[in-house]
Amino acid sequence: MAKEPLSEKFEVKGSVLIYDTEKLKGEIRDEDIDALKQVLNEHSGITELRLNSTGGSVYAGSEMAWIVMDYGLDTRVDGECISACIDLFLAGKRRRMTFGSKLGFHHRSWGPKAVQNYYREWRKRKDWATPFEFGAWIYGDTQAEIYEHLTFMVSRGVDPGFAIKSMQAISSEEWYPSRLQLIAAGVLREEAPED
Repeated sequence: MAKEPLSEKFEVKGSVLIYDTEKLKGEIRDEDIDALKQVLNEHSGITELRLNSTGGSVYAGSEMAWIVMDYGLDTRVDGECISACIDLFLAGKRRRMTFGSKLGFHHRSWGPKAVQNYYREWRKRKDWATPFEFGAWIYGDTQAEIYEHLTFMVSRGVDPGFAIKSMQAISSEEWYPSRLQLIAAGVLREEAPED
């Protein structure tokens, strides 16, 4: 697969950094972590990250979220923000979405081919003598990842009940809460929280 040009996902308009993976029919990728750092270092006046993405790498979304929090940016969805994009969005101080935009939630998943590749690549280093040992590891790792994700959501002011409900939809059938549900749950917020 050809590597996506990273610079085309980012566009600076005054104090707004636009991160749009959809114009390239792409996704959030691990390479975008360094690209985000670079853009923010080169443009010190950025105060808002505008998002349009149907997701991608969970790792990249989480790492980019830490960068957004470190820079104290506001976030705004202009289009869609689904899956790994949600972490980026929740990292914002003020979190808004334009009319007609939507946020999509689902539980995290790992496809069979990716699981097989991970097992083959790591089995010797992790000392998994059988696929059953890998199965035991993946069970524990999955629980830890879910705990970390729910903890992150709650730490960002999201209602715990909403956070749990956001994990129920399967990845091919996202849950799109209404604007009122998002406001009530603390996902959307016009005012930045007090430090």
